[in-house]
This record gives sequence, structure tokens and C-alpha cells, in this order.
Amino acid sequence: MSNAGTAAVSLSRVTKETDISLSLEYGVNEPGASSVSVDTGAAFFDHMLGALAFHGRFGLVIKAKGDIDVDYHHLVEDTGLVLGAAFHELFQRSGAVERFGYSVIPMDDALCEAAVDVAERPFLVYRADFPQACAGTFPLCLVKEFFQAFTQKARVNLHLICRYGENSHHMAEALFKAFGRALAAAYAPRNGERGDMSSKGAVS
Repeated sequence: MSNAGTAAVSLSRVTKETDISLSLEYGVNEPGASSVSVDTGAAFFDHMLGALAFHGRFGLVIKAKGDIDVDYHHLVEDTGLVLGAAFHELFQRSGAVERFGYSVIPMDDALCEAAVDVAERPFLVYRADFPQACAGTFPLCLVKEFFQAFTQKARVNLHLICRYGENSHHMAEALFKAFGRALAAAYAPRNGERGDMSSKGAVS
């Protein structure tokens, strides 16, 4: 993340609905070189976040609890908020980054793409039509809620498109992996000042 090697941030969020602690390390360029440990109490969500971190080549440790006896919604949304805030904090500390990232990932029957602009202007475009409503016990409508929350706190422009697929698990996983690869490209350090990231001379 930083032009001077790895950067790390730890954040937490505690509400009446959730209790989330998160550590993010960015700047380690080899897959598997950083620690990835995710425990949210929602197994499929853990699987997706682990794939995101591995393919994004960043260290991620999350310990989260939520009122999942009610619904997974609060847990998923708040995790997205904290992860997005962590990326934004690291960006605020960093020098210039590449800004744009793009990836297309296949997974068996599914093909998904992600495009990121680290522009300080949050906007989400999300196109995914899952043929099965759940993966295990996880409602796949919450995938959008995670990305919406991330986008708002990270202050990025994010486009996520699942072009096609027959298996909802494969589609969601390809989406998270594509997102991870796009993040790795967008946040890669580049020479110059922050103002060099835009023809306007400022990112916003």
C-alpha cells in the first residue's frame, strides 16, 4: 500500500448488534505471505473473505460477532464498513497508488468481473443474478450489502458484474476473487505524489 513497503491498520466497531475487530496489512506482494484469519460466525462469509484477502494479496485478520440469530445482515454490512474504513485509512497514509484496478475471474460455470477506481467518490454498480438464493445458510442478497458498505467507507467507485453462471456459490466466489485482484492492482504503489493520480491534480 505504501511506497515504503507494508502498511497496516487495526480498527474495531462495537454496536448493540455487532462487535468487530479487524487488522489489515497491505504491501506484501506474494500470495500466502500475509496472515489471513477470518471468524465471523458465518462460514460461507468467512470463505468469501478469505478468498478476497488471498487473491488481493493482503493480510487480513477479522474476529466478529453479530446478532446472527436474528439475521446475517448486520454482521455482513458492518464487516464491510470496517474493511472499507481500513482501506481508506491506509490510502490516507500512503503516497500515490495506481488508482484503477480490473480483473475477470472464471470459476467453472461462472465468470465475474470487478473494476475499481480509488477516487474518493463512492459509487457502486452491482449486477449479479444468483440462480439459488442461498449458499448453505447464507442469503446471497447480502453480498451486495457487503460491497455497498465497503464502497461507502473506502470511498471507491466499484463496478461488480457477474456475466453468467449456473451455481450461486461459484458466482459469488468468482466475484470476491475478482474484487481481490482488482484491489491489488488499484492500490499498488506508484511513483509520484497523490496529485499525480488525476489530471485535475487532486483525487476527489
